[in-house]
Amino acid sequence: MATSLARISRRCLTPSLSSNLIRRHFAAEAVAVATTTEAPKPKSEVTPSADRAKWDYRGQRQIIPLGQWLPKVAVDAYVAPNVVLAGQVTVWDGSSVWNGAVLRGDLDKITLGFCSNVQERCVVHAAWSSPTGLPAETLIDRYVTVGAYSLLRSCTIEPECIIGQHSILMEGSLVETRSILEAGSVVPPGRRIPSGELWGGNPARFIRTLTNEETLEIPKLAVAINHLSGDYFSEFLPYSTVYREVEKFKKSLGIAV
Repeated sequence: MATSLARISRRCLTPSLSSNLIRRHFAAEAVAVATTTEAPKPKSEVTPSADRAKWDYRGQRQIIPLGQWLPKVAVDAYVAPNVVLAGQVTVWDGSSVWNGAVLRGDLDKITLGFCSNVQERCVVHAAWSSPTGLPAETLIDRYVTVGAYSLLRSCTIEPECIIGQHSILMEGSLVETRSILEAGSVVPPGRRIPSGELWGGNPARFIRTLTNEETLEIPKLAVAINHLSGDYFSEFLPYSTVYREVEKFKKSLGIAV
């Protein structure tokens, strides 16, 4: 009885196992054929347009509000595209802030007066409070020229002054009117530079008294930079490549670009 049942079960299982093996074999062959005969996907190549600018400033925010404070820029003030103005910053009429400068008014006020200029790569900041007890805000009054790569922090610069390139003015320092600071000078905290004098060095020291002709040239320099910024302002575009279309249009009219 047992032997007969084993024979019957063996006869029933053998066809099902062989059919499963046959199905697996054909499935494996179908997958192999599909992988070998599949056409390679074409590579997507993007050809950049000839009118596309290599770089623009859309990735950088020029005006950064902080809380309730929004930087204020006069209508006729020139602020370069890659300048950063943050927080309590006021840029008055006729002034200019040049490429790469950062005016960070996150802790206190920063004021750039009439017809003054902050040149390339300058950093202007203000502290919470000044250790000297003087105002912690940074004030750059009218007709002031701040040379490139200078660092100003919680200082006061009175009207008609020149700050040389790579100068550092620390907390509570005061530059009185019609004074000149030589390039590379460092003004320690609380140091006062009297009116009508030339200072320089690290730390800054008195060099000599300015002549009347030299003091008259100080506001002329600020006015000249203001006129130069007007040329930039007329061509200023925050972003886009519209200027290329303008150049094409000028060329079609025979106007020299």
